Amino acid sequence: MGKEIVIFDSTLRDGAQGEGISFSVEDKLNITVALDKLGISYIEAGNPASNPKDIEFFERAQLLPLRNSRIAAFGSTRRKNIPVEQDEGCLALLSAGTDTVTIFGKSWDMHVTEILHTTLEENLRMIEDTVRFFIQAGREVIFDAEHFFDGYKHNPSYAIQCLRAAQQAGASVLVLCDTNGGCFPDEVSDIVAAAKEQCPKAVLGIHCHNDVGCAVANSIAAVRAGAVHVQGTYLGFGERCGNATLSTLIPDLQLKLGYSCIPEEQIPNLTKTAHYISEVSNNFVASNLPYVGKSAFAHKGGMHVDGVSKLPDSFEHINPAQVGNERVFLMSEMAGKAAVYSQVRELDETIQKNSPQTKQIVEQLKEMENRGYQFESAAASLQILMLRELGKYRPFFELAYYKLVGEQYSTEKPNRSSAIVKVIVDGKEEITAAEGDGPVHALDSALRKALEVFYPQLADVRLIDYKVRVMEPKQATAAMVRVLIESTDGEHVWTTVGVSQDIINASWLALSDSIEYKLMNDQKRRNRQ
Repeated sequence: MGKEIVIFDSTLRDGAQGEGISFSVEDKLNITVALDKLGISYIEAGNPASNPKDIEFFERAQLLPLRNSRIAAFGSTRRKNIPVEQDEGCLALLSAGTDTVTIFGKSWDMHVTEILHTTLEENLRMIEDTVRFFIQAGREVIFDAEHFFDGYKHNPSYAIQCLRAAQQAGASVLVLCDTNGGCFPDEVSDIVAAAKEQCPKAVLGIHCHNDVGCAVANSIAAVRAGAVHVQGTYLGFGERCGNATLSTLIPDLQLKLGYSCIPEEQIPNLTKTAHYISEVSNNFVASNLPYVGKSAFAHKGGMHVDGVSKLPDSFEHINPAQVGNERVFLMSEMAGKAAVYSQVRELDETIQKNSPQTKQIVEQLKEMENRGYQFESAAASLQILMLRELGKYRPFFELAYYKLVGEQYSTEKPNRSSAIVKVIVDGKEEITAAEGDGPVHALDSALRKALEVFYPQLADVRLIDYKVRVMEPKQATAAMVRVLIESTDGEHVWTTVGVSQDIINASWLALSDSIEYKLMNDQKRRNRQ
């Protein structure tokens, strides 16, 4: 491994500022444990002066048995014209009890005079006083030079003075922040090199936002110019357009450029950690997110599939297993026999590429997609379809019937639906009723409630996404609809599809496939054991 790069994750602080992100204390503790297990060096967990939730987190985090990570509390320099010992924010930061604190201070003269409404000299004293206060209290101080790149472009001398003030007071790392996220890699490279030349003994870090889509590239440019400390959020979410995405940066630096960011044995856990953090934060891993997204190694075009089947390097920049991901061949009307065959072989090794079964599945796939199915987004339904065509599918339950009743209240009350479902499992019948917020919710609840009698593990399954697409809008209410359902059991995520002119029937087809897929895979795991 090459030169060590310190990774500083700000998911719990900067990431929490992203739209739609709201962590509970338990969420923050769980993510902290996951990042520590991955080997992240620093976890910035919040500002104890901002809300009671962060105060509770820091109290409870002291009990976590962390092995790799240091928790950092985040706060500002003292306010203008106030002794640091009397500044409420600094005192709250001190009370967090963390060994490391991150102090941010202004380094753009415009912000000093127009936002803080103070003098350039007082801002330098604010930086120096605050850093020295925490050093004397026995804390490690990481100084974030807010708006450093814009500040350097407007007044390079003053931006450097801000760094030197923090360095002289004892800051261990000087982090250059592209706070507005508007820089390009060549600018970042030049300015980091200039800062390194003018502060030769300083340890430099980089903190990039993604407002022009360059946060990852800018971070790499900074490392190549001499930064050895990299900040970001694991999945990239954060203020406005987000932060540098660490799930991309870490493998870029470690697998591509030879730096050491986390323990080598943890690299295969990058994808698992991404999906775990996504689940805890009630967010989604973007399908096209490099390395860890479900489409990162997905192939659809016939030529691509054929090439990868013969030689993976022809269309893949790394082996997906290196980061814990997997290769996916997307099934659609564009798929050729090579794509279908690759998946059929996983289900039955005796099938040949030119066998009648392979040809039949290709034809069936194209015919169903012509009717409105979309299997590239519903791999679970595709697997069930293939098993049926191969004669290897044994359903885990049979539907006797379902009945739905909707109730319309006044606008002051929510509308409720009721569902009755009767299923048959190995000759035994079970009938169950459930209420829900709409017919699909009621049907889902009743189905799983009935089947949990036979398969208790279904209690862990829940729907996390439900999409409806009208296929032929001109046919109005008689149009075919496609329903995509994404489900999870807390460990795995899968998608199923149903198509019908009846939205309830389409939903049923997707729901039943979802349950069947879960039970089928549980059985496979038991058989392997």
